[in-house]
Amino acid sequence: MSNQEKKKEFFLLRWFKRLFFGGHRELSFMEEEALQSPLRMIGRNFWSKRLSRAAVIFFVVVLIIVTVGPMLLPIDLSYQDNTQIHVAPGYYLMNVPRELEGNLRTIAPGTTYGVGVDKQGKVHTWGHLRVTNVITMGDIPQEVKDADITMLAAGYDHISALDSTGKIHTWGNTRLGQATLPREVESAIAAGENLNFVQLEAGNQFSAAVTADGKLFVWGNSNLNDIKVKKAYQENIKKVAANINTYFVLTNDGEVAYAGFQQNAFSVVPEEVKSGVVDIAATGFTSAALKEDGSVIIWGNVSRGERNIPEHDGKIIKIFGGRSHYSALTDKGEVLSWGSNHFGQSNAPKFDANDPVVDIYTGFYQNYAVLQSGKIQGWGLKGYLLGTDQFGRDVATRLVNGGRVTMTVGAVAVIISLIIGVILGGIAGYFGGVVDILVCRLAELVGSVPFLPLMLIMSAILGPLVPNVEDRMYIIMVVLGLLSWTSLAFIIRAQILAQREMEYVTAAKALGVKERGIIFKHIIPNVISVILVHTTLQFATSMLTESSLSYLGFGIVPPTPTWGNMLTGANDSIVIQQYWWRWVFPSLIFSICTIAINLIGDGLRDAIDPKSNER
Repeated sequence: MSNQEKKKEFFLLRWFKRLFFGGHRELSFMEEEALQSPLRMIGRNFWSKRLSRAAVIFFVVVLIIVTVGPMLLPIDLSYQDNTQIHVAPGYYLMNVPRELEGNLRTIAPGTTYGVGVDKQGKVHTWGHLRVTNVITMGDIPQEVKDADITMLAAGYDHISALDSTGKIHTWGNTRLGQATLPREVESAIAAGENLNFVQLEAGNQFSAAVTADGKLFVWGNSNLNDIKVKKAYQENIKKVAANINTYFVLTNDGEVAYAGFQQNAFSVVPEEVKSGVVDIAATGFTSAALKEDGSVIIWGNVSRGERNIPEHDGKIIKIFGGRSHYSALTDKGEVLSWGSNHFGQSNAPKFDANDPVVDIYTGFYQNYAVLQSGKIQGWGLKGYLLGTDQFGRDVATRLVNGGRVTMTVGAVAVIISLIIGVILGGIAGYFGGVVDILVCRLAELVGSVPFLPLMLIMSAILGPLVPNVEDRMYIIMVVLGLLSWTSLAFIIRAQILAQREMEYVTAAKALGVKERGIIFKHIIPNVISVILVHTTLQFATSMLTESSLSYLGFGIVPPTPTWGNMLTGANDSIVIQQYWWRWVFPSLIFSICTIAINLIGDGLRDAIDPKSNER
């Protein structure tokens, strides 16, 4: 190989190493500084600090969550559900005890809880069992623990149970007559007589029971519910189904009838269900009848998709009702669910044909399928990541959507104050003289306005005049921006007073650059670092101010969520002591987010300062 070829090969090898592996010589201080732009140096200094890195990562994550989260967790501002009030965080509502696997007698799904009986007659409860501050479904009476329970019914706030002797037990909330049995039932129990109940049903503060000879007994809160029974249907009733405050029956003749006395949305039944019906079920707002041919007739308020029966093979042989959805079992072993799917209660799974479903239990927002092997598989509401509030609303959903509102208000307010502060501060610092005096006096005047008292006065005046939430939000953003520009204006003024004497300004004047161009194209870019740091810190301050306004009542009012009004709703000693998740999560995310923004501002300030670039 010739010397020329060797040199060429050496050159290519050295070029390859420099391209992919870098040079062997470390750059000197002066060489490195010459190759780096100021922006690159600031970025390197900033990113070298662990706290700054962690703050940026956390803030970006929160920003993504509050930006994308509302698309994944859309909020319905009109949503309320009194059955889901103050549910603790976690996905535990459908954690059926292992003792029931392969040993189940019956299950009764409740609002946020479940209750089941094993083959030995022992009662098991699970889920969120608290009904009130002092009442919990987990406090099973001793007489129930000692009895052989054969049947259960779970209502809104109480549980009714039937033992093998025909005695009915009730626990939970019994203050409104839920445990006051009809006289005939009490007399039979006192005499040791078994009325041979074949069905037990529970609704909103009332219960019902059907005997083998077709008698129906209904008891509970008579002020809220229509619990009387027409004599014409007695001794001919096969099954009862309960809506929110009413009930209807299926007779032994296959007729669906309303056996109460009040006129309401359910008192008139369709003609199609007055014969040939084999099963009935009900949601809170609709009624359903299963005909002999497998068709299902549904009537009532069907706005939640209760009539959208999925396509299926075979014939429906059983139907079950929850709060706002139905489930059914076909003769092919297929399980169907339809209606509202807010909690996944209509997402019926596919089951293995080798282990078919033998029974289904449906209630409120849960479904339980019992397989031939004895396994229990559930679908529906398993819980809430961050719990619920006093109206049964998901705290996680409100936290995500509230963060978007809070950050939007803070960001827009900062942009407004940034525009005003930069313009006025730049003009005052560059021109000086009378212009400087006027701008400074104006800034002092605006800065002397007591902010919170002004907001309270505006709340009293504008509150009735601005009921629209969006208009109120716009007002808050504008007011925050108009009152928070003064500090930035003074900072910009001070910086420009120093910068206007620099040589590059003199050169720009000599070249005939207009005053506007000198201020905003030459001087302002040289003090952009100070503006950036101040803007970052002001963003956190604006978020805190918006939350303070919401806390005081002037801000954005519920049901539109913000982090501030979520904390306002938790301003109660009972909430603080017993429902900690309502204030812990909003305050935690708000505090950490504000601290992260402040850390980003401090990191930028240190990175921009040449003295912090220690070697």
